[in-house]
Amino acid sequence: MPQHVRIGTRASALALTQTGHVSVDLAALADLEIETVRVRTDGDRLTGSLATLGGTGVFVTALRDALLDGRCDVAVHSLKDLPTGDAPGLVLGAVPERQDPRDALCARDGLTLAELPAGAVIGTGSPRRAAQLRAARPDVVVVDIRGNVDTRLGRVAGAEHGPGDLDAVVLARAGLARLDRLDAVTELFDPAVMAPAPGQGALAVEVRAGEPGDAPLAVALRALDHLPTRLAVVAERALLARLEAGCAAPIGALATVSADEIRLDAVVARPDGTATLRRSAAALPGDRPEADALALGARLAEDLLGAGAAELAELGTAR
Repeated sequence: MPQHVRIGTRASALALTQTGHVSVDLAALADLEIETVRVRTDGDRLTGSLATLGGTGVFVTALRDALLDGRCDVAVHSLKDLPTGDAPGLVLGAVPERQDPRDALCARDGLTLAELPAGAVIGTGSPRRAAQLRAARPDVVVVDIRGNVDTRLGRVAGAEHGPGDLDAVVLARAGLARLDRLDAVTELFDPAVMAPAPGQGALAVEVRAGEPGDAPLAVALRALDHLPTRLAVVAERALLARLEAGCAAPIGALATVSADEIRLDAVVARPDGTATLRRSAAALPGDRPEADALALGARLAEDLLGAGAAELAELGTAR
C-alpha cells in the first residue's frame, strides 16, 4: 500500500503551483498517495505591509502549526519566507533545486530600469528591492504594494486587467516562471544591481522531526534534496541570522556553489537607498559542507557588521 501523505500549502496560485511541483516530484520518487491541504496564513488574511504584519514568519506560522498538530505531514514554503531560527519539532526535509533567483522588472512599454523616465512610479512590497531601486535610480518613486502576482502585474500601465496606475513592478523571476508569466518581464536584474533575498528562488519542504528513515516519504525527500541549493541557502540564511535581520530588512545575499568553492555575495542598504555596503567571501567545502556554509555566512556577516552594516540598516545588532 502507498504511504498517504498530506502536503500543506497556502492557497495562492503561486503556492499551489509550487506545491504541485513538489507533489509530482515526491510521487515519482516513492510509492506515495498525496493529498493537498490548504492552510490560510496571517499573510493571506491580513492587509498592510509585511513589515507592519511582523515580516518574517507571516506566511509560515499557520503551516507549521498544521504540521505540528498533525493536519498535514509536509509543508511547502518559499524558502525566503522561513524565519532563520530553529522550529522545535520540525526539520527541513528537502530543498529542491533552485530556480533562477534574480529579481525581474515588469514595466510598461517594454522599458528597462534605465529607460524609465524620471519620476516613474515602481511598486514593490520589499524594503530590500525598494532600497536597491532607489540606489540605482534616485529619481524614481517607489511605492509599497501587496497582492498576488496577477494583482501586481495588473497595476502596470497598459495591463489588460487592473488599474494600470504604476510604470513598473518588481517581482521574483522564479515565481513568474512557475506561473508561466515570464512574458511580463522587461529586464532581469544583475545581482550586482539588485541582490536577491536570501533563499529567493528556492523552496523549503518541512516535515516533523523523527520521520522513519526507511519510510517512503523520507526516501523521497532525500532524493529530492539538492545539495548545492541547500548549501547556498544555508550560507545566505546564516548571514541573515547573524545580522539579526528578517525578510523585511534591506539585505540581499546570493551564494553560488561549485565543486571546489562556496562563494557568498551580500549587500546591506540604507532604506532610502543613499548608501549601500557590499562584501563577498568564499570557502572551500570540506568533509562537513553544511557546517562550512554556515561558517561562511556568519563570517561574512561579521565583516559587514565591522564595516557599519548595523547602523546603516538599523539592524538588531546595532552597537
